Amino acid sequence: MGSVDWGLALDSIGPLVGGAITGTIPLAAVSFVAGLVIAVAVALARLSDNRLLSGLARAYVSVIRGTPLLVQLFVIFYGLPSVGLTIDPWPSAIIAFSLNVGGYAAEIVRAAILSVPKGQWEAAYMIGMDRRTALRRIVLPQAARVSVPPLSNTFISLVKDTSLASVVLVTELFREAQQIAAFSQEFMLVYIEAAAVYWVICLALSAVQGRLETRLDRYVAR
Repeated sequence: MGSVDWGLALDSIGPLVGGAITGTIPLAAVSFVAGLVIAVAVALARLSDNRLLSGLARAYVSVIRGTPLLVQLFVIFYGLPSVGLTIDPWPSAIIAFSLNVGGYAAEIVRAAILSVPKGQWEAAYMIGMDRRTALRRIVLPQAARVSVPPLSNTFISLVKDTSLASVVLVTELFREAQQIAAFSQEFMLVYIEAAAVYWVICLALSAVQGRLETRLDRYVAR
């Protein structure tokens, strides 16, 4: 087994961290926010009394959860041009990741809303709130506290899933690692470094998750 090339190890840290800062983190953040908006809309549609709306939302969730993310990326980036719609790498990745997050997070949001006791709705109605106001001011804040742990896990998974964006030519952490490894032929060293960067990012996100849970704890009905 050869010795570790410490010079390469030190030289490659900068590009890897740079790829995380300029590629991985922004891609994950934008996709998660957009996906969360989709998730809330789909969750509310699933809870709607309108059968058509509920059915469409159910079908969307089924398709997203029943197909691999990599296939979704390929359909958007490589498949759509065949029908005359070409999308650049970054928007393609954001669309694919956002739709994927929306499909998974919708069920998390729906379950969180359903977990709020019915008495909270009734109390809101008794003080004159309509359904929309009760949802915004009473139910969603409590549902947010319940959904933070699973949604945080979804975001952490998304950070790692952004490595798939390299297949649609998006320059992020893993693509930087691929380029460095291909040039140096030190695949084990570079990929271990890339894994370490992902790990540090996820540790930081876990710490943020803990603080957020503490802050949202005040919204929980006792």
